[in-house]
Amino acid sequence: MKKILKKLTALLRIGGPFFLGCLLSLRVFSAWADTTLDFDQLYGKYSVTGLQFSEKVRALSGKTVIIRGFMAPPLKAESQFFVLTKTPMAICPFCSSDADWPEDILVVYLKKRQTFVQYNAIIEVRGKLEYGSRIDPDTGFVSQLRLRDAEFSPL
Repeated sequence: MKKILKKLTALLRIGGPFFLGCLLSLRVFSAWADTTLDFDQLYGKYSVTGLQFSEKVRALSGKTVIIRGFMAPPLKAESQFFVLTKTPMAICPFCSSDADWPEDILVVYLKKRQTFVQYNAIIEVRGKLEYGSRIDPDTGFVSQLRLRDAEFSPL
């Protein structure tokens, strides 16, 4: 055991900053991976009762997450929300009820207004994750998954 400690101490003296940097990089990457979502990770099971949210979505509820996708065309140019989709859509994928909710969309409520992008440009969105049925009081839009206080950037 003493030999191992001596070798470790010597390594840290020689390459301490390098090893510390590596450890910090691993920590940052691990935290980033824990808060990154993919459309394929949103739901855990499909049953006769409908879609069931994944354990990852349940664990990340209320936390800031990152997800990449495509911006569906907004209802109005001055909207402060849009729908993020797994694949580019030239028309709006709005649904009449949460029973019809597609598995590959997510509502994004922006922290502040941003200029919308073309429907075929991939974007990265960061916002606080919420799940469960909700009716927007202003638009009547029904959603199952949302990001609040979000912002996006084109990739």
